Amino acid sequence: MLFINFFYLLWRCLSISTKELSVNSEIKAVQVRVIDDLGNQIGVLKTKDALNMAQEKGLDLVEIAPTAQIPVCRIMDYGKYKFEKAKKERDAKKRQVVIETKEVQLSWNIDTHDFNTRVNFARKFIESGNKVKVSLELNKGREMAHIELGYQMLEKFEQACLDFSVVEKRPIREGRRISMFFGPKKTKPASGQTDNSENPGNSGKIEKEKEKAEAGAKKT
Repeated sequence: MLFINFFYLLWRCLSISTKELSVNSEIKAVQVRVIDDLGNQIGVLKTKDALNMAQEKGLDLVEIAPTAQIPVCRIMDYGKYKFEKAKKERDAKKRQVVIETKEVQLSWNIDTHDFNTRVNFARKFIESGNKVKVSLELNKGREMAHIELGYQMLEKFEQACLDFSVVEKRPIREGRRISMFFGPKKTKPASGQTDNSENPGNSGKIEKEKEKAEAGAKKT
C-alpha cells in the first residue's frame, strides 16, 4: 500500500510537467465556466475565484475546453486523473492481441503420422489465437503433372481442421506452391456478459465532459 501511495504521489508530480491541458496558474482566461468535482455546473466565475475554490478543496482547476467562448474548467485531482488515464491506456494495451501467421508445410506424399503432426501444429497455433498458412510445394515431374493431388491433400487437411478452425482463404497456386489460410472460429460472447468499456472511470467521464464542452464551443 505504501508503495502504491508513493507511486501515485510521484506520478502526480511528474504528470503536471507532461500534461496536455492547462492547470491552475497556467490558465490565462480572465473568467471561466466552472464544473465542480462532483460534476455540478457552478457557472461563470473569475479565474482567481475558481482557483481559490479548487485550492480550498485541495484540488486543481483544469481547463478542459479552452476554445469555448468562455473557457470551461473543472475542479479535480489532476494527478489522479492522469494516473487513471495512463492506467486505462496500459490496460487497453495489455488487452491488444497480436495475431501472427504461422506456416505449416505439407508434402505431396506425406505419411499419416507426419500429416497428423502437422494438424496438431495447426491446432496449437489456432488455439493460441494465430492464423495458419498451409502450403504444399510440388516438385517437377509426376507432382506437376497431377496438381489435383495437391489440392486433394489440402482438402484432406481442411477436413482434419474443421473442428477448431475456419478457412479464410481457399487454396491458391503460386508457381509450384499451393497455399491456403486458416483462422480461429468466431465465438459469441457468453450470455449476460458485460462489456467494461461501456463503464468508463473518472478519466472517461472527464474526456466526455471535455468533448461536450468543445462541441458546445463550436456552436457559439
